[in-house]
Amino acid sequence: MEKPFNLPPLGENVSAGTVVGILVAVGDTLAVNQATLEIETDKANLEVPSTVAGVVTEILVKIGDKAQVGAPVLMVEEGAAAAQPPPPTEAPTPASSTPPRESVPVSAAPAPASAPEPSSPPPGPVAVPSSASSPVADGTPVPAAPSVRRFAREIGIDIRQVPGTGPGGRISVENVKVYAKQLNTGRVAMPAGHGLPVVSLPDFSKWGDTEREPMSSLRRTAAEHLSTAWVSIPHVTYADKADVTELEKLRKQLAPRVEAVGGKLTMTAIALKITAAALKKFPLFNASLDMAKQEIVYKKYYHIGVAVDTDRGLVVPVIRDVDKKNIATLCLELSQIAEKARNKKLTLEDMQGQTFTISNLGGFGGTFFTPIVNAPDVAILGIARGRTEPVYVDGQFQPRLMLPLMISYDHRVIDGADGARFMQWLVQAFEQPILLSLEG
Repeated sequence: MEKPFNLPPLGENVSAGTVVGILVAVGDTLAVNQATLEIETDKANLEVPSTVAGVVTEILVKIGDKAQVGAPVLMVEEGAAAAQPPPPTEAPTPASSTPPRESVPVSAAPAPASAPEPSSPPPGPVAVPSSASSPVADGTPVPAAPSVRRFAREIGIDIRQVPGTGPGGRISVENVKVYAKQLNTGRVAMPAGHGLPVVSLPDFSKWGDTEREPMSSLRRTAAEHLSTAWVSIPHVTYADKADVTELEKLRKQLAPRVEAVGGKLTMTAIALKITAAALKKFPLFNASLDMAKQEIVYKKYYHIGVAVDTDRGLVVPVIRDVDKKNIATLCLELSQIAEKARNKKLTLEDMQGQTFTISNLGGFGGTFFTPIVNAPDVAILGIARGRTEPVYVDGQFQPRLMLPLMISYDHRVIDGADGARFMQWLVQAFEQPILLSLEG
């Protein structure tokens, strides 16, 4: 019996995605859990597993199509040489003949770290949820119940212009009422970063040949998220250097022990552990600002996003419960998450829920940069390349390995003195890791 295979749910508040890969062909024998399509959403690239077994008789979508959740994407003849379901695996797909570019941590402000997709995101970018969503662009599904849409239509409100304050920016009846009242009084509260004038570009073809390329969903979401973060968050960046000469000796000495369990002892992994301890010491940096309710939300968990560069753009996967894991475990998780990023295996869950973000550009060099806060975080740590410099110690200059550190923070929540104290604690912890045992 021939039946349609409908696109299954792709994640919370995700109602559609762009088809970027078709992994089966007409005549193929399909097994349950077998990958059928690769879908790009605003937050991640996802492989869609089959929920039926049989033979593919028709493919109803093509590359570039916008596929809606619940809509048919394949036709399958069930029971026709149905295959046995393959065992589920988290292993990355084999490398193609053209090796993928190595994924390395980068800034959440691509010049993402990210964001976050968004988060995802931030993931997104990646997109990262905030306390109030942005107005929805044309063609993008509106995160609102049918009853809310109907209410908006009845009172003459464009639901796409209503900022949502629910989970993932979901729009409620109350949000519509507030927007309508503000519209009537001429005080529409548009989210910061939107409604900015669009820069009019000249006709570049007058000076030479040009080529245009549509932005991917991931790049578009990252651009919107970072623009909003940059405009709506008053950024301050505070920088210092940590003398990591002794720490680097320890890192090299202990690296073989971590390699033995499949990880790689990197400065990013060490920074994760140090940062988690600092967030416990300074809880304001592990918070979010809810302007709609005029509240600061303190989080009692420590999930840290790490900005990663891929051939598709910036993504910010999240390492969870960093405070509860040793450095060897963090090294292993970082290696695994980088492999997932290279092979486009990151899920929405992998890029959601961070409380703080780290962006390490040391692999590229440089001495200083200004990372953009990955909202709804209130701070982000940037790391540049360590360099041996002459430092005046005990009456003479000595060669010391100095690591540049930058903390960007939301000045609405964090004062300058708070930022300086947080950075000084980080510097001391990098220079004297025993501080983690004493205070962390």
